[in-house]
Amino acid sequence: MSSPDELLRIEGIRKTFPGVVALDGVDFDLRRGEVHVLLGENGAGKSTLIKMLSGAYTPDAGRIVVDGEEVRINGAQDSERLGIATIYQEFNLVPDLTVAENVFLGRQPRRFGMIDRKRMEADAEVLLKRVGLDVPPGARVRELGVARLQMVEIAKALSLDARVLVMDEPTAVLTSEEVERLFAIVRRLREDGVGIVFITHHLEEIAALGDRVTVIRDGRSVGQVPARTPEDELVRLMVGRSIEQQYPRARPETGEALLTVEGLTREGVFHDVGFEVRAGEVVGIAGLVGAGRTEVARAVFGADPYDAGAVRVEGAPLRRHDVNAAMAAGIGLVPEDRKGQGLVLDASVEENLGLVTMRSATHAGLVDRKGQRAAAARVAGQLGVRMAGLGQHVRTLSGGNQQKVVIGKWLLADTKVLILDEPTRGIDVGAKVEIYQLVNELTAAGAAVLMISSDLPEVLGMSDRVVVMAQGRVAGELTAAEATQDTVMALAVSTRHDSGDTRRDNGTEATGGH
Repeated sequence: MSSPDELLRIEGIRKTFPGVVALDGVDFDLRRGEVHVLLGENGAGKSTLIKMLSGAYTPDAGRIVVDGEEVRINGAQDSERLGIATIYQEFNLVPDLTVAENVFLGRQPRRFGMIDRKRMEADAEVLLKRVGLDVPPGARVRELGVARLQMVEIAKALSLDARVLVMDEPTAVLTSEEVERLFAIVRRLREDGVGIVFITHHLEEIAALGDRVTVIRDGRSVGQVPARTPEDELVRLMVGRSIEQQYPRARPETGEALLTVEGLTREGVFHDVGFEVRAGEVVGIAGLVGAGRTEVARAVFGADPYDAGAVRVEGAPLRRHDVNAAMAAGIGLVPEDRKGQGLVLDASVEENLGLVTMRSATHAGLVDRKGQRAAAARVAGQLGVRMAGLGQHVRTLSGGNQQKVVIGKWLLADTKVLILDEPTRGIDVGAKVEIYQLVNELTAAGAAVLMISSDLPEVLGMSDRVVVMAQGRVAGELTAAEATQDTVMALAVSTRHDSGDTRRDNGTEATGGH
């Protein structure tokens, strides 16, 4: 029996794609004036479910009920007519049009057959005020930052009289101040009676904003719980097992120094940076934004030049600014921007896994395709990459599975020293733990791992030693026993004199942001 406040109900929804059951009996309901959080690992089926509501997919079985009546949503117009608006991570705005033109795209008010610009801008101004966005309606969308683009999307949804607002990872690329502003708007919409479906990976946001949580695992809804449910219980529902230890670091015996960095300097960027990473060891690099962590990693890998200093692998000097020499010596880099620098998005899983080993698999100008395929299948299986098959385009994988493919290509190359830059950014709890297990396997096999992360609990939980950088220099080094949030932060801000700067960075990046 549906309650009078029920806006939307989904019953027993099933959806299959060739070789994949994306949803297999999902139930979900949304009431007027509530934030209902949809929670699940990457690949659990959340995106498929919201694409049903936006009309991009139609279900194979099950029912969608809006205002007590069963409906069929066959496209975006059906969805709009029913008062359902979806805001995706990749915004659906036209950069060269104005804010007002984007808000009323395809529905511009007309007068005597012409677009009534004055009325359109006045109507847009009312909506922009409602979402607290202080930009002129005539501003071009391309001039706005991410947080403001999101507000324009919300204003557009309100212009459609949306009663159901679906928000897909809305805080993923926002600073903590922008997140607070977004939350204030969401709370106002809730007071106005809008029902909000909120998808997030940040568990701490659930209690701050949500009313109820539905957890999806492997295409099924496995539980509905109050938003104040403890995080460890939410994690258990998401991954189907309790994570006794969120950072399952196994600390094997360490061996000889595999990577030695001495006096590395690049004028104006980093100065006199030195550290070593031994076989079987994870060394974390912590610091605030702008401390020079990524720049040092790229210089070690040969992607960027440096002016002075030396990099040695197993004692042998490495030619500077030469990626091929670094790879030949056994160094691998999983970059911060996995989509832009770590993957060829329109190539298959198999092709991406073979990117590093292509040269060694080539004999007399011919690639050993069979060998490459067998090796790719082995590593994809070992990493538990969730995919329809090795031929699937990497673009269509979830974030956690994309990251496994980036790491997998280095596993295939028998990498001795793996540099991980923000290895779990934007990845859900279950996939994070799988990546940490992978780090354990690498070090157990005698490899060395250098890990850069802005998520301080991750650095503390997974590192055997922590090197802290501040303003392009090494501010200090701590053993696992000495490293705490306080000792790391004290070093991270040690050369900063402007307390305003310190506090801002401290509140966002160094503690993992939101």
